[in-house]
Amino acid sequence: MKIAFLINNAFGIGGTIRSTVNLSRALAARHEVEVVSVHRVSDTPALAVDERVRLTSLIDMREDSPDCERHHELTRQPCTMFPDTSAAANSRHLPYSALHDNRIGTWLRHTDADVVIATRPDLNGYLARDGHSRYLRIGQEHLSLDAHSPALRGHQAGAIADLDAFVTVSEADASQYRAALPGVSTRILCIPNSVPGPDVEPSTRRSKVIVAAGRLVTVKRYDRLIDAFAEVAADHPDWTLRIYGRGPDKPRLREQIDRLGLYEQVLLMGPVAPLETEWAKGAIAAVSSDMESFGMTIVEAMHCGVPVIATDCPHGPAEIIDHDTNGVLVPLQDSGDAYADALRRLMTDDALRDRLGDAARERARAFAPASAARRYERLFSDLKTADRPSLLTRLRSVLRAAAPAVHTQRQQRPAQAATEPQRATAPQASARTRALADDALLIRLDADTLPTGLLDFVARLRKDPKGREIRLPISEATAPGLTDPHIILPPGAELAEGRWDCYVAHRGTDTAARRTRLTAALTEQAALVGRHPVAGRNGVSACIPYTTSDGYLALRTWHRAAHAEVHHITIDGTRVSINATLVSPDIHANLTAATVVAVSRTGAEHDFTTSVTHIAGQSFACTLDYREMLAHHTAEHDLWDLRLRLNSPGHAPISLGRIGGDIVDRKKTDKIPVTHLSHPKRGMTRIRPFFTVDNNLALSAKDTPESARDHAGRTGTE
Repeated sequence: MKIAFLINNAFGIGGTIRSTVNLSRALAARHEVEVVSVHRVSDTPALAVDERVRLTSLIDMREDSPDCERHHELTRQPCTMFPDTSAAANSRHLPYSALHDNRIGTWLRHTDADVVIATRPDLNGYLARDGHSRYLRIGQEHLSLDAHSPALRGHQAGAIADLDAFVTVSEADASQYRAALPGVSTRILCIPNSVPGPDVEPSTRRSKVIVAAGRLVTVKRYDRLIDAFAEVAADHPDWTLRIYGRGPDKPRLREQIDRLGLYEQVLLMGPVAPLETEWAKGAIAAVSSDMESFGMTIVEAMHCGVPVIATDCPHGPAEIIDHDTNGVLVPLQDSGDAYADALRRLMTDDALRDRLGDAARERARAFAPASAARRYERLFSDLKTADRPSLLTRLRSVLRAAAPAVHTQRQQRPAQAATEPQRATAPQASARTRALADDALLIRLDADTLPTGLLDFVARLRKDPKGREIRLPISEATAPGLTDPHIILPPGAELAEGRWDCYVAHRGTDTAARRTRLTAALTEQAALVGRHPVAGRNGVSACIPYTTSDGYLALRTWHRAAHAEVHHITIDGTRVSINATLVSPDIHANLTAATVVAVSRTGAEHDFTTSVTHIAGQSFACTLDYREMLAHHTAEHDLWDLRLRLNSPGHAPISLGRIGGDIVDRKKTDKIPVTHLSHPKRGMTRIRPFFTVDNNLALSAKDTPESARDHAGRTGTE
């Protein structure tokens, strides 16, 4: 049987995409499967599509592609599917037009699929209007009836009536649709989203990190979660809340975090894929929505052994979580204080987190993709229609077949000439990397993707004039739990500071042409959460494995004679206070006489200094006055790097920063509030501490656009 999924954009990381990738992989074990993406927005999908699944796109939206159709003449004409609703508009990045009518309609009229599954309201509309009776037409609802406007509900109701089946992801939503459409003969049922078990090590639940993930949109109510965390944060200063995702609410959430003074405990992490590596870093998972159609993130977190606190909102959470058995449900009508109480309860009880987390892993197994695939196969078999006896016979025959289907690539029909297939192909060499508890790195290589022969693991320092590299022989020996070819990068490897790209190479070769770069199948950093830099015999070092933006394995390393690790930053009016610890293998300084110097990038005459307060051991604190910065602010944008200066000869100034832990780019996540002060000559100035690309702490004083224009006018340079 050939099964085709019609999806808006298969190249992103959203819940509908993840669900489609999971289900298509499970169905591909016995069927020919195609995923048809209306839009192609990148060269490769962000989520790995099974190599047995054919990935096809209808409209190329890549700006740098010679086949880009963003400015096709049909884009100047409106689409006809649900034109009076926001569904067809989709987004300002991927607006629907007459081109979509043409391409989607043409594909639906000419596809050779036996089953077509559409994945959102407007695509359900196209399937009902332009689909053909020779194949089964199944619509999906990945949101819920209540999530749509009245106009869109009406349009989708009409479309559902012309489909063979309509599948929701929660039973509550299916019941609501059946009640709203009593006269419709279409079969309406619930099949929950499938979520595969992850390959990551389960969470230890000792990280003191709360994780939330999803689109930064109003219905997710991250404002509620932040308010609840604010009630417990002061009593638990060593706990942090990490929120993963992108969306329009980001500026509003940033303002809330700064206003509550939580900028050091609540981090907006941005989008990440795959998410399981981030769930594994959590001690608690948090869902604070007003509505969840299903809750894929809930099951993903449960798979990783993380107990979930969720609002008992319509429709999904209560169908997944059994309160106080495998998670915690918070009454929606009393979600403010109740959510804070639930956080406090789990944050203070290790045994409770363990009990709920273990039960959560067991519960998550019910949502395995194979189970969802079987339910869809039963649906295909059960869809008996009087005008389709031959198709029903063919469906039954295929479903009874014990042998897996042979997957052949069918010839494109002429009407589909505009669609170009993109298959997910196996990478040349693939690695799974895990940070270990002893600061070592385990890098496991997929034997099926490796070149033949004796191989070395090679790491080369990026943009290094000296061409420095390290080589380690790849072990073929087996060990408990280590049957793959692998290497272990030992703790304290003391790699030079920078970014290292990772390769495999045949032993004895040293030319770039003979190296094969490693793609990152999975990069686990959980063991690094809260980890301090390591003081070894030759200095201070830290190493974080990470996946590059184009999917390769890399190492971010720091290696310094000494380093001051920043723990806390506080903004108080016109001052910034910093708490840090000196890390060094051989410096045991008297910090009472030390100073912190703000080193100007403009010139030494603009440096300024503040004394430090010795706290205990090698820990210290200092306070910098922004008004002193203003006295040294002479250019449109002035920058100062912070250095600890010891009152003893022979010691170079020591950088302050954050090189410990699991976060590669603090510049993106550790955001400190801006302060605006008036400069006597330059006007309003925007002042803020920030982390550089090297994770060092620095200060910025920048004219606001208005003051810059005023200053240019006063000096005659405008």
